[in-house]
Amino acid sequence: MIVNCPNCKKQLKLGEKIRESVRQLEPGRRIKIKCAHCGVPFGLDPSMEQASAPGRSGDGAGGRVKPPGPPDTEWLKDGTFEEKEVIEDIPRALVLMPDMPGRDEVVKASSGVGYRVELAYKPEEAIEKMLFVNYAAVFLHNRFEAGSIASGKFHQFMRNMNMSRRRYIFYVLIGQEFKTLYDLQALSCSANLVVGDADIPYIGVVLKKVIPEYEALFGPLMEELRLAGK
Repeated sequence: MIVNCPNCKKQLKLGEKIRESVRQLEPGRRIKIKCAHCGVPFGLDPSMEQASAPGRSGDGAGGRVKPPGPPDTEWLKDGTFEEKEVIEDIPRALVLMPDMPGRDEVVKASSGVGYRVELAYKPEEAIEKMLFVNYAAVFLHNRFEAGSIASGKFHQFMRNMNMSRRRYIFYVLIGQEFKTLYDLQALSCSANLVVGDADIPYIGVVLKKVIPEYEALFGPLMEELRLAGK
């Protein structure tokens, strides 16, 4: 899959995994990737692949396009070369739920809004994953650990996380004690969203509503903070 960066206009050759992820996106959704040339992130959707396909652009009838120069073949002399890869910056989500009805629905809904979903089965495993991966979203069920969410190891880990990292994570709490879309309850629990067990079948609709609103409200601010190194 070949696309053009909208910022520097250079071509990016993307791998098969990201191509499949783009094709599986629901209408209106995008995957954020980072340009390997200029480093500026941009949204990618199926229409960009079509727009970048050969034969779609040119200088018009009778126009001439200057062909690129021949490739550098100096590396042939010693047979060594440096492999270059495009960073496939597909946002990841971590789902922390016991084996229960509803977990598959949360995973499916998260994939449907563009996340690459991973699971963890113990709080220690989840915390270790968080130390090495920058997840864009985390879904925590109140039955993931014994006792309440407030006393759980993972929730305490999230509450104590430095804000320079925490602000980039969409943190969702799920459980019988929560009232879906109740912002005051989410705020009191240091989360971005709460979803009740009864509404898990509708979590896909909830995410499609809330995530675009969240990105529209905080996206520009977080990008400014990122560029400022905060």
